[in-house]
Amino acid sequence: MSSRPFIKMHGLGNDFVVVDARSEPFQLTDAMAKAIADRREGVGCDQLLIMEPPTNGSADVFMRIRNHDGGEVGACGNGTRCVAALVMGELGREAITIETTAGLLQAKAAGDGRVTVDMGEARLGWQEIPIAEERDTLHLGIENGPLKDPVGVSMGNPHAVFFVEGVESLPLAELGPSLEHHPLFPERANIGAAEVIGDNKLRLRVFERGVGETRACGTGACAAAVAAIRQGWMDSPVQIELPGGRLSIEWAGPGQPVMMTGPAVRVFEGQVRL
Repeated sequence: MSSRPFIKMHGLGNDFVVVDARSEPFQLTDAMAKAIADRREGVGCDQLLIMEPPTNGSADVFMRIRNHDGGEVGACGNGTRCVAALVMGELGREAITIETTAGLLQAKAAGDGRVTVDMGEARLGWQEIPIAEERDTLHLGIENGPLKDPVGVSMGNPHAVFFVEGVESLPLAELGPSLEHHPLFPERANIGAAEVIGDNKLRLRVFERGVGETRACGTGACAAAVAAIRQGWMDSPVQIELPGGRLSIEWAGPGQPVMMTGPAVRVFEGQVRL
């Protein structure tokens, strides 16, 4: 039986197993990824992040993302900050470029263990999210109990953001699965429940596609801030309070990048048996 070194990291409690495959390829199946992510019989994580050689000459590293269920996805904001912190530390630089299947992401050190990532433009068209039919993405018109009429946003992965009251007591684990798999979302969706708690402040919980509820979701925080600004309720920057801590999101409007700032923490290193 072979083994592979890994680094355990987290961003606001959204935790990751990071494997460096830049010099030695990592042949990973969905079943293997799911086994590593298992919290009882594996290392345990929300996402598995694989660092590979970039295919774009302007990038410093390629980041491949596997969800807790083993499936591959295109974007992970908290994971991007963690990989950026690792690679900036290796290179002794304050800024790097990360390549993902969703595009190139610019990252820079923000002090006090924090990293700022340019998450790219928010995609707001119904075909870009995507949803199954043409609808106003400010009013998708679906519901499940207290979750009604979400805003649709793509941050390289699809999000449905519901604005609610009393988000902390919301039974999100019960409501999330059917919305994640709603027929309106051909690629499934991340389900966000956001509550306005002050001027330019939101409290957010996210039921992640293929993961379940996590303590933090970087792309979910970006989507929630974009949705609130599009509704005209807030101005940039928006402070997002998640169960794991706070993220700051800046967005100047359609066509402009979404900037996310938050911590990246290295927890421990180990070997995973394959």
